[in-house]
Amino acid sequence: MAIRSVILGCGSYLPARVLTNADLARMVETSDEWITERTGIKSRHIAADGELTSDLAYNAALAALAHAGVAADELDLIVLATATPDHTFPATATRVQARLGMTRGAAFDVQAVCSGFIYALSVADNFIKAGQARTALVIGAETFSRILDWTDRGTCVLFGDGAGAVVLRAEDNPGTAADRGILSTHLHSDGRHHDLLYVDGGPSATQTVGHLRMKGQEVFKHAVVNLAEVVREALDTNGLTAADITWLVPHQANRRIIEGTGRKLKLPPERVVVTVDHHGNTSAASIPLALCEAVLDGRIRRGDLVLLEAMGGGFTWGGALVRW
Repeated sequence: MAIRSVILGCGSYLPARVLTNADLARMVETSDEWITERTGIKSRHIAADGELTSDLAYNAALAALAHAGVAADELDLIVLATATPDHTFPATATRVQARLGMTRGAAFDVQAVCSGFIYALSVADNFIKAGQARTALVIGAETFSRILDWTDRGTCVLFGDGAGAVVLRAEDNPGTAADRGILSTHLHSDGRHHDLLYVDGGPSATQTVGHLRMKGQEVFKHAVVNLAEVVREALDTNGLTAADITWLVPHQANRRIIEGTGRKLKLPPERVVVTVDHHGNTSAASIPLALCEAVLDGRIRRGDLVLLEAMGGGFTWGGALVRW
């Protein structure tokens, strides 16, 4: 019998403040039409003053644990994906660990920007498969509003804040594609493309936080190619085809990228989970936020085959196939 990581439950948290395109049009030279046409985004959530990434992560964690019916003292592992930690160190995951009252096991951060949740899911899945953890909490949480240049209309309109989480538990099963759990994860990176999407600050380089910088058209071109490749890799690994996919839950960066990926898979739009219109790009929080929304509203059901995929700065990209 093989050990497989099964997702027991999910949870999410969004800050109370909503920033609409109309609000942005009063801050920078843009319009609702310009933003919507290019990105599909209508609004995004922005963390309040003093509201930290760990606060968002903690609230998403509470919701996920409640949905899974798991107590914090059952956790062996917390893996938190973020590019906007509370501090340079310690890891934001340890702050969540302390607030949850978890005093055993391990908690640490993973940094792969928009691919962060896929990376964190893969790390936790491998801990479980190796027998080093039985129950794990995987979180994606970001306060990207803190690293935006609010005078740059090409980037400040794209991003939002939020957090999502899932609870994993080891289960014995035959290891076939028909069984529940994470079937496979696939991670990639290519550091040659650093200058296409990065933050121009950091403790070692500038001793400042810095702002996000992006060459959007170039990132778009790479995203289309890389996401298509990782989708094929995930399906081929499991002997499946695109026709087997029940739901695509992509990173919510841009509606055009999402729709393009869906077309490549020949998935009708109603089988693709889209939240970018009301969340914006929440980086590592993007996939768990979208996943949780589709689970809680009843779209994703037991036995569904769910494909998760993302690409982010670095470049990093990855995918995961999950039988719900």
